[in-house]
Amino acid sequence: MAVVKELIREEENGALSFGNYELQEKTKQDGFVYNGDSYKIKTFYEITKLEKNGMFVYESVPGTAVHDFRATDKKVMFRVEGDKDAQVTLELEAEKEYKVHVDDVYVGKMKTNLGGKLSLSVELEENDSIGVVIEKL
Repeated sequence: MAVVKELIREEENGALSFGNYELQEKTKQDGFVYNGDSYKIKTFYEITKLEKNGMFVYESVPGTAVHDFRATDKKVMFRVEGDKDAQVTLELEAEKEYKVHVDDVYVGKMKTNLGGKLSLSVELEENDSIGVVIEKL
């Protein structure tokens, strides 16, 4: 896999890919339309952040590249790539429990906070790509 040079794009399979952790300066793209929604991406080596219609969706510290991102009301799945370990935060439904799988390994149940945020760590090395699946219980 590789970083997303155009910052955000729709894949042939209908999923979203976004983020470029190789950039040295914060770079933004606003107004990317996908399935009738407007997305904004901010990305560089320190952080990658995605918003949908002005609302938080995804953030990683340090920055990452995300491939094949798909989200429904019951499931979020994507592949994350980076050159070092990252903390990933997602906006989900508030105070709900989710099953979390990282790289096909069940890591347990996690509950979102009042704001609906769920955070997890992913262990990455250069050119690593790890699958993440989060399912609502």
